[in-house]
Amino acid sequence: MGFAEAAIAFIVIGLPVIMIVSLVGRVLRHREKKLELEAQIAAAKAGRNEQLEQRVRVLERIVTEKGHGLSEEIERLRIERQPEPTRGDA
Repeated sequence: MGFAEAAIAFIVIGLPVIMIVSLVGRVLRHREKKLELEAQIAAAKAGRNEQLEQRVRVLERIVTEKGHGLSEEIERLRIERQPEPTRGDA
């Protein structure tokens, strides 16, 4: 087998194999990145859901206290919700 035949065999067999392996590697990296992002989104949603559940519990407690200290509790919640001033605001 001469050099020309070996070169043709490499072009016909070797290059497609190399390209397929490269493509499969890219697809697998893409899937892995996609799964990582989906996991991050799910974790963020879970955290947000927990925050909302806590707020609902506070509101339920305020409503069921029959008005005892209701105005103080509402004012405390308003103060907690106010954003803190940034360094440039002071």
